[in-house]
Amino acid sequence: MAQEFMTAQRFVSMEENRFPDATGEFSSLMLEIVMTSKMINAEVNKAGLVNILGMTGDVNVQGEEVRKLDEYANDLFLHILKFSGHCCAMASEEMEQLVESPQYHNTGNYVVMLDPLDGSSNIDANVSIGSIFAISKRVTPQGKPGQLVDFLQPGRNLVAAGYVIYGSSTMLVYTTGQGVHGFTYDPSIGTYLLSHSNIRVPRKSKVYSVNESYWNHWSEGVRRYVERVKGIGPDAMDKPLSGRYIGSLVADFHRNMLYGGIFLYPGTTKIPKGKLRLLYEANPMALLIENAGGCASNGSMNILDIQPEELHQRTPLFIGNKDEVAMLEEYIKRYDLQEAVDS
Repeated sequence: MAQEFMTAQRFVSMEENRFPDATGEFSSLMLEIVMTSKMINAEVNKAGLVNILGMTGDVNVQGEEVRKLDEYANDLFLHILKFSGHCCAMASEEMEQLVESPQYHNTGNYVVMLDPLDGSSNIDANVSIGSIFAISKRVTPQGKPGQLVDFLQPGRNLVAAGYVIYGSSTMLVYTTGQGVHGFTYDPSIGTYLLSHSNIRVPRKSKVYSVNESYWNHWSEGVRRYVERVKGIGPDAMDKPLSGRYIGSLVADFHRNMLYGGIFLYPGTTKIPKGKLRLLYEANPMALLIENAGGCASNGSMNILDIQPEELHQRTPLFIGNKDEVAMLEEYIKRYDLQEAVDS
């Protein structure tokens, strides 16, 4: 019964009390993100009733068409965080360059990386979408504008990461490295309540999630692994996994973390580095899955150990059940490296 009335605000405050030297700055930043997600949730829920569906006519830095809700979520996050006083700069998947806080607000100790509205291609079809965030401590001196080096840190340096999924119910899921906790939004009282405490990835996988239309463009190792989980060929699993793919990273990840499974977004012969962004998508999800007992890899190394080299760096992503990710890495090592040697 007590858990039902544990609000996100109270939970964040209790977590802060565990650290005697805490200043409250991080907690305040987290609550700004919580508040912003509530505002986005309100727009998502009424999107079909107001003129906020469809395209703006613009193209973002990734070369993708911008939807109206994309633009709204991006502008809202940046505006609220920019003036919060808790972060010196922000970086968004939608923006080419980092966004500095105003000079009188640049004393914050943190930088925030955002995918303001993940899965936006599904918006007009009323499919679950989400917001992804990651927070790092700055490495440049306090009181100065945030710089690129503050963002180009390995994922292991993240102090927090999470997402909000806007679906049949709206959930906030986040970690500060002390477990993964989920909060379900109660619109009747306008707050998030703790509903999923200390989430753990099930030991047995039930699902694999991948866009199989790219089958002919995958490497041999990835193809053979997918054949295995489908129950095809000499390495076929005795009990194949079920194929489930929504096409929204937040939605696919959320389901697999709760039910057990693996999500794959491999590189292809045309796009070897894949399409997912390291800073805005792969790193925050990797921190979450690792704190839930899972693993994330680019096929050869842990996502959290990658040293970023640019703001919009892309990476293949294999994430979920630890045993399945390790098996996939083994297939890539066995077939792809051998293929490279033979060629």
